[in-house]
Amino acid sequence: MLRQPPSPRSLSVMEKILNSEQKTIEFGEELSQQLHGGDILFLSGDLGAGKTTLTKGIAKGLGIKDNITSPTFTLMNIYKTNNNIIKKMVHIDTYRLEDENKLYEIGAEDYVGAPDSVCLIEWPEKIEQLTKGKKIITIKIEHVNNARKITVEN
Repeated sequence: MLRQPPSPRSLSVMEKILNSEQKTIEFGEELSQQLHGGDILFLSGDLGAGKTTLTKGIAKGLGIKDNITSPTFTLMNIYKTNNNIIKKMVHIDTYRLEDENKLYEIGAEDYVGAPDSVCLIEWPEKIEQLTKGKKIITIKIEHVNNARKITVEN
């Protein structure tokens, strides 16, 4: 899986209604094919909305074989991809974050926006400085009846 270097582009605004966990994973795989190194994805939604499920799909699309779990207590997980351009997927969960400085203590600033990484941040509203001035792709996940509505925009 080799991708071309990033070119000026923006993801078109997408909205999907997905009625299963498997469909959410498949959408994440599709989305991963549009990502470039340096991309930062803000994942917003209530507890249980599907943020980590979507992350599993993105990881699968990047060739990551590891079991993807939310880093709720560790704050950050780093996965090596099977990709020559995007070499790492960084998954940050700030749900239990009390102070943004903790992310600096664990070295998150080395990965957020790095040209060889894609960074997914759950509960991004809890941080400001780490992503200030960087290009953000916002993904909002909502429960709608028995399905998930996913909106992607930048």
